[in-house]
Amino acid sequence: MPERPVRHFVSIPDFSREELLDTLDLAARMKRGEYTARPLEGRTLAMIFAKSSTRTRVSFEVGTYQLGGHALFLSSRDIQLGRGEPLADTARVLSRMVDGIMIRTFAQSDVDDLARYGSIPVINGLTDLLHPCQIMADLQTIRQEFGPELEPVKVAWVGDGNNMANSWLNAAYRLGFELRLAFPAGYEPDAEILARAQSATKIVVTHDPREAVEGADVVNTDVWTSMGQEEESQKRLRDFQGYIVDEALMGRASQRSIFLHCLPAHRGEEVSDAVIEGPRSRVFDEAENRLHAQKAIMVKVMAPGAA
Repeated sequence: MPERPVRHFVSIPDFSREELLDTLDLAARMKRGEYTARPLEGRTLAMIFAKSSTRTRVSFEVGTYQLGGHALFLSSRDIQLGRGEPLADTARVLSRMVDGIMIRTFAQSDVDDLARYGSIPVINGLTDLLHPCQIMADLQTIRQEFGPELEPVKVAWVGDGNNMANSWLNAAYRLGFELRLAFPAGYEPDAEILARAQSATKIVVTHDPREAVEGADVVNTDVWTSMGQEEESQKRLRDFQGYIVDEALMGRASQRSIFLHCLPAHRGEEVSDAVIEGPRSRVFDEAENRLHAQKAIMVKVMAPGAA
């Protein structure tokens, strides 16, 4: 029999609409305890971290163990990547020793190169351009709240046009829900990703958070200063004034609306304490769903057919 082609999860459009929904269904089954298989028995996931993490590391490490496998934590400071070894060489070496790679790093090109030069599945744990695993957990949280149909849901993004905004655009492109983006001038999402999403579904782009949130079912934000942008923090604090998700802004959302944040949160900056601790907040459900969504992704790319 011919070998299966290697599948990666580098960005959300790597999966078709049907594959994304099937992955989310599997994640929901896992959360309900209905999936007890251990398809990664005897397999190893190499986890490369150029950026530190709480949720990404714990969820992938625990998830691999629960699926029967073993996860290796590889800080870029502790392996030869930190001394200048080309990613192409790392990809080819790891491909002969482990069964999959998860990487959390700065440049999207690093993830692309691992996928290009390796011969095992690669999962994007985060780059400066994209954060697809987080969006899968967010989509699972939305379906948990509103049911499996995503197209009727209106999602608002308030803040930086960053990796989260880009990945929301990719999700809207594949799944067809309405997405509203509010960001200050100069903080736009990736132009190519935005244009592709606009070709497929309704995308509202505005500099007014009130317009984005009006009638939205999901209100979503992120820190104003991400890792690697610390030197810009004072400028960003000024530029993002008026973009805090507080009770007044949430009052414009639909009556059934929920609040999401990928965490960690800077309370009093991008979100008020009253909102993140309030009855509409689902941030800890969302954080837990990183475990289930990523387990489903690992099954789909590292053990296809085991779902």
